[in-house]
Amino acid sequence: MSATPIIVWFRNDLRLADNPALTAAAQASAERGAPVIPLYILEEETGDGWGLGGAQRWWLHGSLERFATCCARHGSPLVLRRGEPGAVLDALTAETGAECVLWNRRYTPAQTARDSVIKERLKARGVDARSFNAGLLAEPWTVRNKSGGPFKVFTPFWRHLSATLNPPLPTRAPSTLKALATAPASDDLESWGLLPGKPDWAAGLRKRWVPGEIAALSHLADFLDGPVGVYVTERDRPDRHGTSALSPYLAFGEIGPRQVWHAARHAADARPELASGIDAFLREIGWREFQYHLLHHAPELPDSPLDHRFADFPWREDAAGLRAWQRGRTGYPIVDAGMRQLWETGWMHNRVRMIVASFLIKDLLLPWQQGERWFWDTLVDADLAQNAGNWQWVAGCGADAAPFFRVFNPVLQGEKFDAQGDYVRRHVPELNRLPPRWIHQPWAAPTEVLRQAGVRLGDDYPHPIVDHSVARDRALALYNERKGKVETAN
Repeated sequence: MSATPIIVWFRNDLRLADNPALTAAAQASAERGAPVIPLYILEEETGDGWGLGGAQRWWLHGSLERFATCCARHGSPLVLRRGEPGAVLDALTAETGAECVLWNRRYTPAQTARDSVIKERLKARGVDARSFNAGLLAEPWTVRNKSGGPFKVFTPFWRHLSATLNPPLPTRAPSTLKALATAPASDDLESWGLLPGKPDWAAGLRKRWVPGEIAALSHLADFLDGPVGVYVTERDRPDRHGTSALSPYLAFGEIGPRQVWHAARHAADARPELASGIDAFLREIGWREFQYHLLHHAPELPDSPLDHRFADFPWREDAAGLRAWQRGRTGYPIVDAGMRQLWETGWMHNRVRMIVASFLIKDLLLPWQQGERWFWDTLVDADLAQNAGNWQWVAGCGADAAPFFRVFNPVLQGEKFDAQGDYVRRHVPELNRLPPRWIHQPWAAPTEVLRQAGVRLGDDYPHPIVDHSVARDRALALYNERKGKVETAN
């Protein structure tokens, strides 16, 4: 067999362990002595209008920096190239004489289409081109309902998937990677300009996160050693550290769902008292699978409502309201805390994501696509399927048919899930001295309480930009026109 080089094209799979494309390359290298060329391509144009957001670019820089170190330690340096992937692969195969290109699949419509074209073009030139599944527990097209079609509701989807799922055990990282005698030319990572310039808005991200495979595995271990035991009761508490915070590591493929699945199942076997927390946690991994299932069968998901009754919904135009929401200046403390946490850290607690999304859509009557775009640019864990599916779920126009509609009351949500106001105080420090009774509705506090807390409404902190009860009735009336039946929840 030929000992010509094997190119492993990395994308959102920046890890050495449990990486099927890399494992296949390492096995072939061991059998026939072929060099392995790890490659990352920064795509100039994604083809779908969803290029990397600012927070994603920051994370990618840190992830590539650490991944390049890992590749070098294993023997073969990471090659960085910039451009249209097909052209880059054509050039690199010609430069190195590589006759095999391996990669792990991506699942957005534009990426899938582009990969198919690249694969056929490489094969037409006599290059062995193969792809693998590294990012999902099950390929989206393999999960079918009893009628042979796609699922449209999560619960039966998860019931079916969890009953039939048997993901292969994760593979270890290769011990070594054989390098070419002369490494191909590589871009300098700094030249890609992924990091913010002036102003440097990433200080909070640097404080909160360490990208990379090692950090991902550490996060998983820490979660299974601690918070998973109280996950059922604590996951909705933004004032506590009750979630795994694995979402950005999964989005960039620094850890894979098979690793998460088997580590969680192993923990449940070793400690049966963790079973309920682990089942609830894996259900969230299942929700991630469901969003990719939806995106595969409904490529319009990121841009258009799945429920076509919402295609002409009478959304408002309110640039000032949108800006207040983005800046965390709505006058509703739990909403503002969430939006400021997002800006400061590139991440937001999941319960609060639902609250702020509901506020934008239902209270302000602004299009869900505006929220989707803001999250795309500011979240380190931005993921096209998750972002689109979750925004449509909150908007009531997505695939999950029940409940038809939810209106989250930001005061009641704050009082229920941040009872002492610790989360709000952490991110909205101007309200720090307000007592718990008033921290989620400062406009209702007596004048003397506000004075003692040093809060001047309209100056230190804004008055509410909308009356929730009025906005709720307005939204319900419009949704009733579309849905007929409306279910509300606080």
